[in-house]
Amino acid sequence: MVSKDSIDAIIEGYDKDNLVVATACSHTSLQIFDGARKEGLKTMGIAVGQKTKFYDAFPLGKPDEFFYVDSYSQLLEKADELIEKNVILIPHGSFVEYMTPKNFVELEVPTFGNRHVLDWESDRDKERNWLVSAGLEMPHKIDDPKLIDRPVLVKYDGAKGGRGFFIAKDYPDFKLGIDHSQKFSIQEYILGTRYYIHYFYSPVRTEGYKMSKGVLELLSIDRRDESNVDEMYKLGAQEELKKLGHVPTFVVTGNVPVVVRESLLPKLLDMGERVVERSLELFGGMIGPFCLECIVTDNLNVKVFEISSRIVAGTNPFISGSPYSDLIEPGVSSGRRIAQEIKYAKEHNQLGEILT
Repeated sequence: MVSKDSIDAIIEGYDKDNLVVATACSHTSLQIFDGARKEGLKTMGIAVGQKTKFYDAFPLGKPDEFFYVDSYSQLLEKADELIEKNVILIPHGSFVEYMTPKNFVELEVPTFGNRHVLDWESDRDKERNWLVSAGLEMPHKIDDPKLIDRPVLVKYDGAKGGRGFFIAKDYPDFKLGIDHSQKFSIQEYILGTRYYIHYFYSPVRTEGYKMSKGVLELLSIDRRDESNVDEMYKLGAQEELKKLGHVPTFVVTGNVPVVVRESLLPKLLDMGERVVERSLELFGGMIGPFCLECIVTDNLNVKVFEISSRIVAGTNPFISGSPYSDLIEPGVSSGRRIAQEIKYAKEHNQLGEILT
């Protein structure tokens, strides 16, 4: 991993009046570029072997310039060029997944957030240790697929937008869907409504929902539309469809805004607080946006099945703000909130607190 001293030295040499917010042209790039522009920061879209014409359709979300490379790994060779442009990288799900966490932590360019979190997030066992030790409830884990005695969700490591995840009710079901070339985990399938809670943790702010260090914000909540699994449930004939080779999958195709009942908000904030405080103890803390992926049961019990430690695509419905962020500051997306944090840290000489 790139050393913090190396990144701090790079930041020291940056022209602070010409910082450039950069991210890969995918996932949440539109709101990241839009938010940075609203805060007066320059923007750069990293285009990896792709056409960028579609940005012309969304001029407010179009970056000021594009940086073209043939592959994500080629960025490792282009670090000096990015540094010359005073770039601050914003990681998102696609950026980290396609570049791979291993390569991303070696990219010697100042990055928003703590790169140490990628090691904890991308490994399901370490992720579970983090969340459970923070006092969060998780679905029961099954170590041996031969012991599956209830509906389970089989998941692969890393952020894949739900690709490859599947439900199994027993061992034969598991064998039907598993890809043994990938590392997987098996969780009990919990019946309930799935909500994705979008937070923002600032280690440098002091006003708001106070933590041992900094403040926590709850910016928005969404649900997901997931490829063929939603439609197959409506058909009510999963077993017959499986025999024909149609296996339910959880590939995310879109996101839907959600407002939860207000009585749940104290619990959700407490959960966010616990996971941040534990992250501070384990690896120096998360920084910026993160998402707790939850199931709320009919008795209002909340179980967390995953954490994403950066901006997630479920924040895209809220480019103009959400019912929650509007009660903090109207019109703030997660993308704009990142830009605000960079701007605030720059003005208070605290960039080293939020960049690694």
